[in-house]
Amino acid sequence: TQSAADRQSACAVGDPIYKRSPDLTKNPMTKSEQLLRIDDHDFTMRPAFGGPPIPVGVDVQVESIDTISEVDMDFTMTLYLRHYWKDERLSFPSNNNQSMTFDSRLVKKIWVPDMFFVHSKRSFIHDTTTDNVMLRVYPDGNVLYSLRVTVTAMCNMDLSRFPLDTQTCSLEIESYAYTDDDLMLYWKKGNESLNTDDRISLSQFLIQKFHTTTKLAFYSSTGWYNRLYIHFTLRRHIFFFLLQTYFPATLMVMLSWVSFWIDRRAVPARVPLGITTVLTMSTIITGVNASMPRVSYIKAVDIYLWVSFVFVFLSVIEYAAVNYLSTVQERKERKLRERVSLPCTCGIGNPDEMMIDPQITGYGSMDVNTTGNYGMPENGGRQERILAQVALNDPQITGQVKASRGYVNIWIDTHAIDKYSRVVFPGAYILFNIIYWSIYS
Repeated sequence: TQSAADRQSACAVGDPIYKRSPDLTKNPMTKSEQLLRIDDHDFTMRPAFGGPPIPVGVDVQVESIDTISEVDMDFTMTLYLRHYWKDERLSFPSNNNQSMTFDSRLVKKIWVPDMFFVHSKRSFIHDTTTDNVMLRVYPDGNVLYSLRVTVTAMCNMDLSRFPLDTQTCSLEIESYAYTDDDLMLYWKKGNESLNTDDRISLSQFLIQKFHTTTKLAFYSSTGWYNRLYIHFTLRRHIFFFLLQTYFPATLMVMLSWVSFWIDRRAVPARVPLGITTVLTMSTIITGVNASMPRVSYIKAVDIYLWVSFVFVFLSVIEYAAVNYLSTVQERKERKLRERVSLPCTCGIGNPDEMMIDPQITGYGSMDVNTTGNYGMPENGGRQERILAQVALNDPQITGQVKASRGYVNIWIDTHAIDKYSRVVFPGAYILFNIIYWSIYS
């Protein structure tokens, strides 16, 4: 049996087909370092050192965009970064096996491009369960070097239109040591070199497009470098901010208008309503600014919230003006009543004691209940006219009435302030919304 096996082995060795196809990659006894002649070359030098720059093609597969932070002005992206170049020092004889694939252990023994991410804050190569690095070498010396990287890079955002904004962020790739005289970095397939996963989605943004560009970067101390750019444009979803910011602010402004329909003498009703709306608007503004960077310019949401705050604040000031003018009027009314010897029936239980001479007032007989409510009118109409007529028909105080005619006008204006506010405030706020949304949407 042993002799038969020896004869069969001898025939296999003497087979001419075997002699024509020496494939050392199929021989398990051949070490990869010996096959690639690692020890025969100095891989600390780039390929074709002293000659023209070595072209290194790059393509990227974007796996995910993890986070985008307005506070830190950065984004986090996970991607597959692939490099393509040719190193004839790694060529090997092979007829059947088209390429050989290695992990990170061989990468440390050969030359690879020294790429880094410009303006990156943090980055790392994934190492679960082993380093996510692949090296594929072809018989003619072409090399594919791929690694899975997560990088956090800076993104300069313009938040002047926040949250109705569109942001463009860039990931920049560049060689750290080799200038354009030694290494020519380029996108392997142009704009098609950038591929994205269809499942990429963000909670606050809609990814509009990805595209690539190439530029030269100059450093005064070292020279010119090829730099690759990955640009992606993001448009922010507005629905979340409509529910959390714009809609509550609008409701608070509308709630402040309710005070215009409340009697001006109902101080316990109108004052707490105004204070509540002002404090609520302050809370909304504080909550929005707490999640935003402290930029030195005004954002679109700031304009809306602060204008809404001004409307709420003006509704409180409106009642303060009405209340103040009413107090002034009551004081002047009391003085005029004393001058014409007109008794005040405020708080009098029996209004029948008060009589008004129709020759003085210019009115005929009056209802007792009407005169009894004098000083606390329900509609503020007839009783005020009576007082004005009394003052005008008394010849002894004609000069004084002339000096106090503004009193009658002020009394009427206090009724008109609430009436006009019911129209002016909503109209002005609607006009503001039309202008605001036409500019920023």
